[in-house]
Amino acid sequence: MQTKDIEQLGDALFEALTECTTLAPLSSAHPGMTVDDAYAVQQRLMARRLAAGERVVGKKIGVTSQAVMNMLGVFQPDFGWLTDAMVYNEGQAIPMSRLIQPKAEGEIAFVLKKTLKGPGISVADVLAATDGVMACFEIVDSRIQDWKIKIQDTVADNASCGVFVLGDRLVDVRDVDLTTCGMVLEKNGEIVATGAGAAAMGHPANAVAWLANTLGARGIALEAGEVILSGSLGIMVPVQAGDNLRVTIGGVGGCSVRFV
Repeated sequence: MQTKDIEQLGDALFEALTECTTLAPLSSAHPGMTVDDAYAVQQRLMARRLAAGERVVGKKIGVTSQAVMNMLGVFQPDFGWLTDAMVYNEGQAIPMSRLIQPKAEGEIAFVLKKTLKGPGISVADVLAATDGVMACFEIVDSRIQDWKIKIQDTVADNASCGVFVLGDRLVDVRDVDLTTCGMVLEKNGEIVATGAGAAAMGHPANAVAWLANTLGARGIALEAGEVILSGSLGIMVPVQAGDNLRVTIGGVGGCSVRFV
């Protein structure tokens, strides 16, 4: 794609984000768009967000679980950027006015104490660089109409990231089995999704290693102090105003969020 097309699409996504509106699928209007083109659009979108005053606080891995792949029809992981404007605290109310078509995912967040930069990052490297893990919600959202996305659409749209909520407990990775830990996601008191750590590419640290190596190939590091969302452990759960959600992950802790 030409630079002017990349800039135009990134700007259109930024306007959609700002105005809480949707766009027709980018992949339909630009059938020749590659995944690399989509990441270039993502970079334009993020440049606009940072120019508007946002600050990067971490990264996210998307489409890591089979359940989400099946729901979206997207069959490879991707990555996006987390900023300070996306952060909500445990139990805090999220206004629906800033979201478009949100869905909640229960995830394990990694808080890094050391920088990771690929290539060659292993699971052991990830665990050694991790200060601790937390239960979290990623509230995914799409600026693409009706979630009619291909991999190019979600990548361009910052991996369909909306906002995220971290739990209030940081757990040492040596104190929990991140493969077998079970997840239960409740919506208004009813269990609506279950999963386990293994849903995120076999082990959540595998997902973080994939991210470190994928970004490393682009000259980007996972920085010390950053939060890394390692991917959904179950299906995405649609939410609306009035919903109260809680996710509990065995050995890791819980996280609650409500929507108004």
